[in-house]
Amino acid sequence: MSVDVRAVTEPDFSDWLRALQTGFLRPPHVPDGLLADRLANSDLTRTLAAYDRDRIVATFRSFRQEVSTVGGGSLTADAVTQVTVSPTHRRQGLLSRMMSADLVAAKERGDAIATLIAAEYPIYGRYGFGPASWATEWSVDVSRAGLDPRRTGRPEDGGRIELTDGDEIRKIGPALHRRLAGVRAGVTDRTTRGWELGTGLGYQLDPWKEPFYAVYRSASGEVEGFVAYSADDKWDDAKQPVNTASVRDLIAVTPTAERALWRYVCSIDWVTTVRSGYRAPDDPLPLLLPDPRAAKTLTHVDMLWVRVLDVVRVLESRTYPVEGSLVLDLRDAAGLAGGRYRLDASPAGAACARTTESADLAFDIAELGTLAFGDESAVRLTRLGRVEELTPGASTRADLLFRTPLRPFSPDIF
Repeated sequence: MSVDVRAVTEPDFSDWLRALQTGFLRPPHVPDGLLADRLANSDLTRTLAAYDRDRIVATFRSFRQEVSTVGGGSLTADAVTQVTVSPTHRRQGLLSRMMSADLVAAKERGDAIATLIAAEYPIYGRYGFGPASWATEWSVDVSRAGLDPRRTGRPEDGGRIELTDGDEIRKIGPALHRRLAGVRAGVTDRTTRGWELGTGLGYQLDPWKEPFYAVYRSASGEVEGFVAYSADDKWDDAKQPVNTASVRDLIAVTPTAERALWRYVCSIDWVTTVRSGYRAPDDPLPLLLPDPRAAKTLTHVDMLWVRVLDVVRVLESRTYPVEGSLVLDLRDAAGLAGGRYRLDASPAGAACARTTESADLAFDIAELGTLAFGDESAVRLTRLGRVEELTPGASTRADLLFRTPLRPFSPDIF
């Protein structure tokens, strides 16, 4: 019998969760609390399942999301998540069928892009997704960092750092997060539920361990950042503390706040190692240290993947540092956003429209997801053979238009 792909119904949702657990190699048990929480927070019209007779063998879900663009604008996205295929039904095209149905629905809804966090790199390029942001995690050897152990806990800029709790973070965090989205592309919106789950409220998959929270206030008293971190409790054989502080969340909307929070975390008594958590690759942390080699790179990995569904809206939604024009010939095997487009951009704004003019650059729609958020170089993609330069110098022109001083940053996994 053929496998049917369709939206899941409420009576089947427990089976859908069981298939999800199986796909992610978690115990295939669905506690009542998990079922109630996920059912209350899922749009079943956007929750797909592949049915082999009466058994769910693949899962797929999407939801509405806002993503910041270069210059502080935003785009409505179709956020894809909880994608699994049971090991009994792998390599049978089930993901392709679910993805195709979801992207067509997103296009019809008017979503400008689709987004996801890829568990595996090779999968999603064939559906037109490209990595739009990357993340780096460092481990700081505090003893080698060269920080003055005699300095006090007060920032040197006249501001102050205060310990607080989750209640306060839920009050001040959303505004800080929105301000971050105003200066960094690639920031996905964090819902009220996201703030609750991140501070210990609501149903938790794993046992909750309350972190420490610290807020940075400027000399005028304005909140400009916060950090949430946990710490272990380890001592070596010589009765010396060898504790690791692990940053769970750090949002800073001014360079002063960012420097102060990192110096604070790297100066906590008894902490000998700091794990930064996922940060933008151009985070200042290593160069804040007198000895940057004390910050060892643990992870450098792709983070937010973007699939362009509306070329015009994506290219007109962002700002550009210089004036220039490009004609892009975009290939899209799914037929959702391909074609030839002319972009006329300047610091005052941009206009994009379909055209019959000769193209300057030709590439797959996945590469536009990578380029549009400012992180990748068209020159490098040309050298890789993933962008075809049809007009000499067009790749360099594209870099002048698309590249950004700050790399995109996507602090939330969904």
